[in-house]
Amino acid sequence: MAHDRGDIAVDNIDAEEVDIEKAVEREMEMAAKENATSSSVEAATKRKPRKMHRQNSKEAGAPNAGGFVHKARSWKNSRRSRNGYGRGLPKKGGAGGKGVWGVPGSELLEAYEDVNDPNFDAENLSNGDIELKAVVPEETNEEIRNKCVPIILEYFESNDAHEAALSVQEMIPINRRDVFVEQAIQTAMDHKPSHRELTSVLISDLYGYVVTEFDIVKAFENLLSNINDLILDIPDAPVILGNFIARAIADDCIPPRFIVATKEKSDDPKFQEALIRADTLLSMKHGLVRLDNVWGIGGPLRPVHALIRQMTLLLQEFVSAGDVEEAARCLAALEVPHFHHELVYEAIVMALEANNQATELAICKLLKAFDTAILITTDQMERGFFRVFDDLPDISMDVPLAYVILDRFIDLCRDEGFLTSNVVKRWPSRGRKRFVSEGDHFISKGGADKNAKVREY
Repeated sequence: MAHDRGDIAVDNIDAEEVDIEKAVEREMEMAAKENATSSSVEAATKRKPRKMHRQNSKEAGAPNAGGFVHKARSWKNSRRSRNGYGRGLPKKGGAGGKGVWGVPGSELLEAYEDVNDPNFDAENLSNGDIELKAVVPEETNEEIRNKCVPIILEYFESNDAHEAALSVQEMIPINRRDVFVEQAIQTAMDHKPSHRELTSVLISDLYGYVVTEFDIVKAFENLLSNINDLILDIPDAPVILGNFIARAIADDCIPPRFIVATKEKSDDPKFQEALIRADTLLSMKHGLVRLDNVWGIGGPLRPVHALIRQMTLLLQEFVSAGDVEEAARCLAALEVPHFHHELVYEAIVMALEANNQATELAICKLLKAFDTAILITTDQMERGFFRVFDDLPDISMDVPLAYVILDRFIDLCRDEGFLTSNVVKRWPSRGRKRFVSEGDHFISKGGADKNAKVREY
């Protein structure tokens, strides 16, 4: 009897489940018909209801009508949907429920405080006495200088003041831009006059937009106070700094009273020398106009005749004084390495016109020194000699013994070892024989050998 009762109970449960399933199916069919009248597309795409089989926990181990045996407590820890819908994924993407880890990455979005943390202070966090603010550490002068140097060197290469202004605005704090002005002047003092002119132009362009009068005044005051340290690396620092001050006043970047007000701050001789230099430049006639060229005109901007005149004066001074280092300094100051062949040309012509062995030896010594120091490149040296070879017929009209003197000068240069094979190959070839009746007179002039053979051409 007990067994029969159990069978009857199972049959009743199965009947109830069948009734539930039929009721659900009827409801789903009615809903589908209602939706079909409103939208045929939705009715076509409507999913068919799944048949659900609900199982009580009591019948976990009991076989069902179909003979399938459910494992014990199979639904206890399941996160799947119980209503027959869904894809079997966890609820809320794994973030739902108690004791779960939550959505991946959620630990970065929440402010989590561990009560067991030794540094956890519940009182200070709850009473509102603590206020957190972002603190940006202030940069030192050395760090700002390291940022300024690349900006200045790039400006020297590109000559783009607008790009330099954008870099300063982006990288240098507004209250520390006096350091930029100071570093720009100090860097220019170690460079060529053309770079100093660019620096003066940059300060004038940035004034009123990127830097203020206060920044420029403070930069000059710092440089004047460190004038004795600058002299160790730049012997003429007072003169250069005085030029910068005078140029800044002429460009209306700082007021003229700066000189008078600053003279009272120190009695140091070098300090006073820089200010006196600036005052002298401003006090001379048409001083403000002349200060536009206080650094001179850059080599590429100079007229050709001005460069030739400077080179001629350089050679004349060297022949009289014999100072190779001074001649090298003057040539480098011209900043025209592409025009050094003109110096070679003028030097050879000067030797031909002098017709003097002492002058020839001095010119040969100078060219040898420039070649050794690579101040004049091989290409420029060859080009200077080739120009003389091409113009030799015209030169011989003013210097009849030009071929003879050039022959002797090339022998000297070849003995020194700085002439290339290209120059020797293009040595002017002899033409028909021609002798100069006054040859002995010209050769003997300047101490030459009276029996020297006149070169044929």
